[in-house]
Amino acid sequence: MNPKFAPDAISIRLLGPGVIEETKANNTSPAKSSKVIHCARHGFQRIILREKSRNVLSLLLKKGVLMQQKAVMDSKDKRILQELSADGRISNAELAKRVALSPSSCLRRVQELERSGVIRGYRAVLDAGRLGLGFTAYVAVGIADHSKSSQRAFEEAISGSDAVRECHNVTGNFEYLLRVECSDLAAYKVFHSDVLRQTPQVTLINSYVVMESPKDLRA
Repeated sequence: MNPKFAPDAISIRLLGPGVIEETKANNTSPAKSSKVIHCARHGFQRIILREKSRNVLSLLLKKGVLMQQKAVMDSKDKRILQELSADGRISNAELAKRVALSPSSCLRRVQELERSGVIRGYRAVLDAGRLGLGFTAYVAVGIADHSKSSQRAFEEAISGSDAVRECHNVTGNFEYLLRVECSDLAAYKVFHSDVLRQTPQVTLINSYVVMESPKDLRA
């Protein structure tokens, strides 16, 4: 596929993952190649091109020239992600030392991982126990009506509860899996009766109280 776009008269062709070839209409030799950074966001692609290519981006997407692709990472990128997952406040100099890169090369890789959306952000990891949230339970929830309106109603009902830390729509014998954090069993009982039991869509509730967490990468 080699579409042309006026008035720029530039032909755009996708050569492979992350590479676009630009050719001027009056010149058979390829122009400079540009890297394309892909970022899945709500099912669409955020693509960063050189300035002169941005005016044809929307047409490229409409014509399907650029297809959804996974980020291509090598072993250095994966090691960087491991280190940042363990300590998001690590200095670039220390990070570069741990992954055996020069500071400038390491910084460029981190910035590209951020631009591409692989690194979505940085946040503080809180100690639930010190915050008075020493009780954790996973709750399987079934709903009677599987329509979208019923699902939205349930999701809106539980979204206002601070006790619900995660909500996942899953396959299996129930529709939702919640991670609930409370101060103690009494507080969970209040959530169970005042939130879950009062939500009309709910027909099934199975609670699994966490006794210990030998491995938790979020901590």
